[in-house]
Amino acid sequence: MGSSTRVRARPCQWCGREIADAGLGRPRRYCRQSCRQRAYEQRAAVKGSSVPEDAVVLTAEEAAGLSDRIYQVRCAAEDVAGAVAEGAGAAELRQLCDELLAAAKAADGWR
Repeated sequence: MGSSTRVRARPCQWCGREIADAGLGRPRRYCRQSCRQRAYEQRAAVKGSSVPEDAVVLTAEEAAGLSDRIYQVRCAAEDVAGAVAEGAGAAELRQLCDELLAAAKAADGWR
C-alpha cells in the first residue's frame, strides 16, 4: 500500500496568499519567512498592551484605501445585479463580471 498525501490550500495568516500544506507535520501558517517575521513583529508590538495579539492595525490611510476598494466591489456587484434585472446580454454581463472580479482582487490584496 502506498501512502498518499493530501494537499490542502490554506491562507497565509499574514498576507492571505494560499499556501500548500503537504499534510505532513504541523500545518504551515505563513507562505514565506517575511510574512512570519511581520507577524512576529506585530505580536511583539502589541504585547503588554490592551490590543489583542491577533488584531489588525491599520493606519488611517490604509483603512480609507480598504474602505474605497470595498465600496468599488459593492458598486460593481450592484452593476451586475442591475444588468441581470434588466436582461442584459451575455457580453455585457461578462464585462461587468470581469470588472467585479478585478475589484474583488484589488480589495483582497490589501496587506
